[in-house]
Amino acid sequence: MDNKNATSFLGDADRGSFRKFDDLFEGVEAFMGYLPNAHILMAERPELLIAFSQLARSIFQSQEIDLETKQLIALASSLSSGCKYCQAHTSHGAERAGVSVKKISEILNYTDSPLYGQKEKAVLDLAFAAGKAPNLSSKEHFDNLKKYYSKGQIIDIVSVISLFGYLNRWNDTLGTSLEDIPSEFVEKHLKPLGWNEEGEDGNTI
Repeated sequence: MDNKNATSFLGDADRGSFRKFDDLFEGVEAFMGYLPNAHILMAERPELLIAFSQLARSIFQSQEIDLETKQLIALASSLSSGCKYCQAHTSHGAERAGVSVKKISEILNYTDSPLYGQKEKAVLDLAFAAGKAPNLSSKEHFDNLKKYYSKGQIIDIVSVISLFGYLNRWNDTLGTSLEDIPSEFVEKHLKPLGWNEEGEDGNTI
């Protein structure tokens, strides 16, 4: 369903008021399957939307790590921070990237799940730790990552975590309303599989 208005604690923001960003919005829709309300809200400050979009494009177009891994990193860090808006986005994004719904539904139990290999567990260990406030990342996380990833790949891993650190704060602070497509994905595909709505430290999706 196409977004017309984005609701937040600031009130409604009309997509139609930002026609100069039509091409940008259409590109985001092609990648995500819908236009996030967060983008409409950022359009109130055009230079912010442009800078954010360039940063996000650079991170997601990098070939150092695959898109499936990037989306799982984004989901893990969002679960750890407690941002339900981004949890819905990134679970839907992971499925679009090719991650099975069953695997997504088990991410809160990734350490014991046979669906996650040691390489993925090393990444998720850092993503969950770094998503917390205060940040719980440590040298041990990076020593473990170095067993599987190059320095450039680790920079990309941290870049995804950091990008969603911004998005988690932006959307939780503004109370950005969730769009229909990611909301329906969680309701239709994850909850019937027994998705555990209580994450670490009581974080939910």
